[in-house]
Amino acid sequence: MISIIIPTFNNLQYLKLCLKSLEKNSYKKYEIIFHVNVGSDGTLEFVKNKNFKFTYSKENLGLCSSINLAAELCKSDFILYSHDDMYFCPMWDKILLNEVNNIGHDKFYLSGTMIEPFTGHITFDCGTNINSFNEKKLLENYKNINFYDHQGSHFAPHLVSKRIWDLVGGFSEEFNPGIGSDPDFNMKLWKNGIRIFKGINDFKVYHFSSITTRKKLNLIQNKGDQTFLKKWGITTKFFKKYYLKSRTRFDGPLNNPKKTMLYYLELFLCKIKLLKFYFKS
Repeated sequence: MISIIIPTFNNLQYLKLCLKSLEKNSYKKYEIIFHVNVGSDGTLEFVKNKNFKFTYSKENLGLCSSINLAAELCKSDFILYSHDDMYFCPMWDKILLNEVNNIGHDKFYLSGTMIEPFTGHITFDCGTNINSFNEKKLLENYKNINFYDHQGSHFAPHLVSKRIWDLVGGFSEEFNPGIGSDPDFNMKLWKNGIRIFKGINDFKVYHFSSITTRKKLNLIQNKGDQTFLKKWGITTKFFKKYYLKSRTRFDGPLNNPKKTMLYYLELFLCKIKLLKFYFKS
């Protein structure tokens, strides 16, 4: 029913931990498909020896291209996209599939709640890297540390139907290496009539805060924001605030944004920012 797509880039120890959590904490077994970027740390041999489905590139293609390639192998009704440095908390899949059944159709975007040592939906330190990771602490506490079911989540792990994935063409590869690709994907969903964007409190993962991109995060963030602005004419911040209503409590399908004076003022500022971007170019 679900294919789990995981792009990875020389991150084998974290990948093994992610797989351990899926094996240990899932209600059922699922197809797992990797895209291996480079794989010179032993990742390529690992996925081959374990007989996983995978695609491969000798160079790092970036998250968007990696996910799209791996998704081509998907035969399930739903695609779950995960980072390779995530630990899935117990019964994540039963919670997620119950939500799918309650909705009763496939016009949705469902995501989890991230527990992180520094930020995330929930800030709770169970280790900043694999060597300091305290699995026991996480498993003893994850049920008692809560956010809430929230609107507009645009982060991995997220679940969409394969039909919807194909409809919007997956991730937009102009956003490689990846920052900005999630809100862009959400915008494409929005343009195709999706209005259920729900982050589920009880579907929790521990995240090591983008281990593979952290060193160049500011540069990548700026590129992603500029690409989104140029493509859609608004900033990611504006989209998340007025369309997705990110991090507000979930109270049902979203509606078109209310066009107040503040909306028009901030939209005007988006257009000014866009003009400045073109003048600098």
